[in-house]
Amino acid sequence: MTDTSEARSADGAAHTTQQSRLRRLMRYLPLIAPVLLWAVPCWVLLYAGQHWPLPVTLGGTVLFALGLVTMPLAMARGHGRRQQDWAAIIGDTLLGAGWVLFTWSVLLGVLLRPALTVAGVGDGQNRARTVTWAVLSVAAVLLAWGYAEARRVPRVRELDIELPRLGAGLDGTRVALITDTHYGPLDRARWSERVCAKVNGLEADLVCHTGDIADGTAERRRAQALPLGTVQATRARVYVTGNHEYYSEAQGWVDLMDELGWEPLRNRHLLLERGGDTLVVAGVDDVTAESSGLPDHRADLAGALDGADADLPVLLLAHQPKFVDRAAAGGIDLQLSGHTHGGQIWPFHHLVRIDQPALAGLSRHGTRTLLYTSRGTGFWGPPFRVFAPSEITLLVLRSPQRPSGPSV
Repeated sequence: MTDTSEARSADGAAHTTQQSRLRRLMRYLPLIAPVLLWAVPCWVLLYAGQHWPLPVTLGGTVLFALGLVTMPLAMARGHGRRQQDWAAIIGDTLLGAGWVLFTWSVLLGVLLRPALTVAGVGDGQNRARTVTWAVLSVAAVLLAWGYAEARRVPRVRELDIELPRLGAGLDGTRVALITDTHYGPLDRARWSERVCAKVNGLEADLVCHTGDIADGTAERRRAQALPLGTVQATRARVYVTGNHEYYSEAQGWVDLMDELGWEPLRNRHLLLERGGDTLVVAGVDDVTAESSGLPDHRADLAGALDGADADLPVLLLAHQPKFVDRAAAGGIDLQLSGHTHGGQIWPFHHLVRIDQPALAGLSRHGTRTLLYTSRGTGFWGPPFRVFAPSEITLLVLRSPQRPSGPSV
């Protein structure tokens, strides 16, 4: 007993020490990350054996140094207390460009140069310069394409989802999902109008917005959000808060959505009835709500389901996929979420998966609960989407009791 107890104590102490080291590392990450983001491509493109003429080397170094200094300063000015949109646009764009350059400098520096060496292509200088031009070409193409992807009206992704407890009368219920619109420094009022028009073309029974409407207060982004008032649904339009609302006076967004005719489902539910059957549509505040300091803002699943018949199927709106653990424990049938953006700029999705149980699409959790995670309708920060296209989602709910089609 003594030996086992001592071993557990030693394991616990080691785990605590490891966590402490990780916390210290995370504390310095905001300082280390920008340096790596710009220093790595600077080295790979300019100093890894290319032997460029001195003006090229010096000019390129100055550009990378400007990126390293300007990006954090602009982001602090744009997203900090001053909230200056022009600075946010510059900082966010540099962040996206820097990430793409960093990614492909690493990948092509590691993969392409050895491949050229094995193939016997050129000498060391020629191979190094080939890597430089390849990185710059790939980055330019991906950034141009990623910008177009971010700014376009999303395509509709449609899929059928069978819910075992869904009554036959609700079979074929059409649920449109938009999320993470992130109205922000780039004025997207026209884009917002076109998104809403596309949603209206889906003729949905229920339209859902699962949070992160904007970056900025409701007063500041009101013009971009106003088209949400034109969205049509045959039964209801429902909304829950995302974490970004809690950076920007969340109650103002709740009030604006209510003004625009949406039902803010703040830890409550409504009933959708059709064909003699009923679906519980519930919503919870974002999981960051409680730490926001706003009174009565918190994620409360029990409160959201209070008074609902436990035998009825439940569709739950929760901004972050990681709420699904609580949803599965509560017997929820289907949770709709956003938040991840599908990673937005590849390969950032690997970091997203550290924090979230799902990146995009449909997944099962526990014996009953399905989770649908949208890649998001807009974009956050960098105006690029690379290998993570935005979406408007149309979910057609299916009942196992639906009548089968005529035999052929």
